[in-house]
Amino acid sequence: MYKLILCTFCAFLLCYGVKAQTSEINQVLGEIGQNNKELKAFQNYKESQQLEFKTTNNLPDPQLSAFYLPFGTEAGNETTGDKTSNSTYREFQVSQSFEFPTVYAARGKWIRQKEQQLHLKYTELRQNILLSAKKHCLELISLRKRKAIENQRIKQAKKVFDQVKELHQKEQLGILELNKANVAWLQTQFDIDQIDNEIKSTMLNLQKLNGGKYIDFNPSIFTEDLLLAPLDSIWQAKLSSDPNLQTLKSNEDVSFQKLKVEENKLLPNLTVGYNSQNTMGQRFSGFYGGISIPLWSSKNKIKAAKAQYRYQKSHTEASTTEYYTSFQDQYNQYQLLLKKFQEYQMTLEGLNSDGLLLQAYELGEISFLEYHLEIQFYHQAYNKMLQMENNLNQLKSELLIHQL
Repeated sequence: MYKLILCTFCAFLLCYGVKAQTSEINQVLGEIGQNNKELKAFQNYKESQQLEFKTTNNLPDPQLSAFYLPFGTEAGNETTGDKTSNSTYREFQVSQSFEFPTVYAARGKWIRQKEQQLHLKYTELRQNILLSAKKHCLELISLRKRKAIENQRIKQAKKVFDQVKELHQKEQLGILELNKANVAWLQTQFDIDQIDNEIKSTMLNLQKLNGGKYIDFNPSIFTEDLLLAPLDSIWQAKLSSDPNLQTLKSNEDVSFQKLKVEENKLLPNLTVGYNSQNTMGQRFSGFYGGISIPLWSSKNKIKAAKAQYRYQKSHTEASTTEYYTSFQDQYNQYQLLLKKFQEYQMTLEGLNSDGLLLQAYELGEISFLEYHLEIQFYHQAYNKMLQMENNLNQLKSELLIHQL
C-alpha cells in the first residue's frame, strides 16, 4: 500500500513538472509572438498589401468636360436677305464608366482570397519563428540537464584527484597517475564552462527573437512524453492547420477566382452621364448611356487563366504528395531514433556505473587508468543518450509545428 501511494505521488509530480515546463515554454513563445520585430514588420506589410488589393476594385475616375465655342457663325436666310450673325456654343458633360457589376463582385471575392493568402504567409512566418524559439528553449533545458550532470561529475573527479594526490604524496602512485587525474578534473571544469557559454549564446538567440528584450527562462529538469500520435492522425491535423498545405489550396482557389473575373470581364463595360448644350439661346440637356464591348481587350486572357488554374491544381497535388513523403520520412526517422534512445535509456539508467567504478577504484580492484578509461566510456555513452533525447525533442517540435 505504501509503495502504491509513493508511486502515485511520484507520477503526480512528474505530470505536474511536465505541465509546468510546457507552460513556461508557451509563455516564452507568447512573449516572442508579441515582440518579434520580423512579425511586426510583416504585419505592416500585410496591411499595406490588403489596401493595395482593394485599389484594384475601384471605379474609374468620373470624367468632366466642357466646351465653350464663341467663334461660330450662323448663315443668314437667302430669301429674306438676312446677313450672317455670330453665335456661341456651350456644352457641359459629366460621365462615369464602370465594368459590369458582376466583375466587381468576382474581383471582390478574389481580393478576399488574396488577403487569406497573406494571412497564411504570416502564420507560416510566425510558426517558423516560434519553432526556432521552442528549439532554443529545448536546447536550454538540455544544456541545464547536462550541466547538472557535469556538476556531479566534477565533484567525483575532484574526489578522485584528491585521493590520487594523497597516494602520490605517500609515494604509492607515480606522477603520471597524478597528472591524468588532474587533467580529468580540469577537463570536467572545461566542459562546464563550455556549457555555460552555450547557455549564454542560446539565451542571446532567444533575446534576439524577442525583439532584443531579455527573456527570463530558467527551467528545471524537463521530461516530456516522447511518444507521438499515429502518423495518419498527425497528417490529418496538418491538412487542416498547416499553412504550407493550406497555401497550396489557397493558390488554387485564387487562380480559379481569377478565371471567374476574366469570364465576367467579357460582359460589356457601361457608361452613364449627363449632358447639357446651350446655343442661340436654346438649351438642351439630358442623360445618356453607352456600352463598350470588350472584343479585343480580353483576347486570350480566359485561356491564360484556365491554364494557370490547371497548373495550380497539378502543383497542389504534386506538392502535397512531396510534402507527405517528406513528413512520412521524418516521422519514421523519429520512431527509429526513439527506439534507439529507449534502448540506451534501459541499458544505462540502471547501471550506476559511476558509483560502482568509484567503489571498485577505492577498494583497489582497478587501477586509476582502468577507472579513467571506463568512466570516460560510460560518460560518453550517457552524453550520447542525452543528445538523442534533445534530438528527439527538437524533431518532435518540427513534426508538430502546425500546433504552434
